[in-house]
Parts: sequence; C-alpha cells; structure tokens
Amino acid sequence: MIYELTDTSKVMHLFEGWKETLIYSCLQKVMGKIFVTDLDSPQSAMAYVGCFAFYAGRPDQELVSNKPKGFVIMVPQNKAWEACIEACFPSAKKVTRYAIKKDTHFDQDYLKNLVSKLPEGYEMKPIDDKIYDMCLPDPVTRDFVSSFESKEKYLELGRGMVILKSGQIVAGASSYTRYREGIEIEVDTVENERKKGLATIASAALILRCLEEGLYPSWDAQNMNSVHLSEKLGYEFDHEYTAYEVSGEERTH
Repeated sequence: MIYELTDTSKVMHLFEGWKETLIYSCLQKVMGKIFVTDLDSPQSAMAYVGCFAFYAGRPDQELVSNKPKGFVIMVPQNKAWEACIEACFPSAKKVTRYAIKKDTHFDQDYLKNLVSKLPEGYEMKPIDDKIYDMCLPDPVTRDFVSSFESKEKYLELGRGMVILKSGQIVAGASSYTRYREGIEIEVDTVENERKKGLATIASAALILRCLEEGLYPSWDAQNMNSVHLSEKLGYEFDHEYTAYEVSGEERTH
C-alpha cells in the first residue's frame, strides 16, 4: 500500500544532501506530497509536486509502480533507483537534466539593464488575478501556474512576470513551485515570438522581484538551451542528472 505521509520529518534523512527545491517544497509542506509504503518507519519515500517525483532511500518497486496519474518525470536518487524505475517502466524515456547551483549572487544592475531592453510594442506585467486566468488556456503558459492547487494559492505563494503583445501573453517566467526560502523558475515563450530575448527579459524581471522580497529564484534546466539562458542571467551550471519521463498511459509489466 502507498500512503501519504503527514509527518515529513520521518523522511528528511532519506533526502539529506539532495539540493532540489521541489523536494524542499514537499518536506516543508508548502506544496506537494510525500508518499511512503510504511507510515511508522519509512525506508523509502517519493516526493511529488507538479509532474516531478523524486525517489529516495531504499529502492521500492511498489512505490514506483503506483505512480501518480498522468505524465510524470521520475528522478532517482541513485543507480539502484534507476534500475527500479527501468524494471517498473521499461519503456520510460531516459533523459539527462541539468542542475544549476543554488548559491548565485546576482548582478542586479545587469539584470535591470536586461529588463530595460523590452522591445517596443510589448509590455511587462506581474501575474495577478486576471493574468492567472489568461495563463490557463495555452499549454505554453499553463505551467506558469498549474502546479498550485488553486488561484488563491498561486496568488498567495506564487510569483510571476509575463510579457504581453496586443493583449496576449507571449512569454513569461513564473514560479513552477514555491518553498519557504524561494521559488523554482518556469520560463517559456510562444513559438512565433522566440529568439527575441523575451525569455531573458521576463526571467531577469522575476529574479529582481524575488530578490526584492528576499526569495531565492532557483533554476533547473531541462536542456542546454535552458542552461545557456541561466548562465546569461548569472547562474552557474552544477551537474547533470538522470530522469525518466513516464507517460500517463504507461503501465507496469
């Protein structure tokens, strides 16, 4: 059986040293959930938030097999967990992701200069009640807000900046998730507005907003384009790691 763990202190040691803010979100009970197979003395745990599941402790096929519904990005703590995921989901897509250092010291004057380069005909706005609703219909912008359980939760905990053209969102940077000390950044641009520097401008604006509030703007990269964008903003690459993309229809064999 899989259980949701309410006392997350019971598994903090299992995730110790894993510098991933989505895990912090779950352990701190800001958002997301922790799942285990033993409520009293868990030896294995899954931290789940957004579409990410992080597996720590002793590899447990039951925990992996009973995955959350829909598309999930599974992140193993080590090679033993990799083998466990591959055994449960043999057709899962194995991918490489890129961790970015969590101790960046930003050049705020440089970031302000980036924001000042917003092209004529575009406007920057924070994600408020109205902009939240505008994010939902388009898959490109939905992830700016969709990890939060409600509009009220996003407006309370989330932070985001979008760029509009002719009243439509064309790019933005927002909190994919929130933990006590900061946010995890999600950034995207609609296809026909790419390669104009809009993602850079929106990200710089969001980073500045976070710094004003004493929040850390954490960055994790899906691909090398994201790594390069992060470096342009002042971040430093840390290391590669393995993840598995499992479709919503996938079943164990």
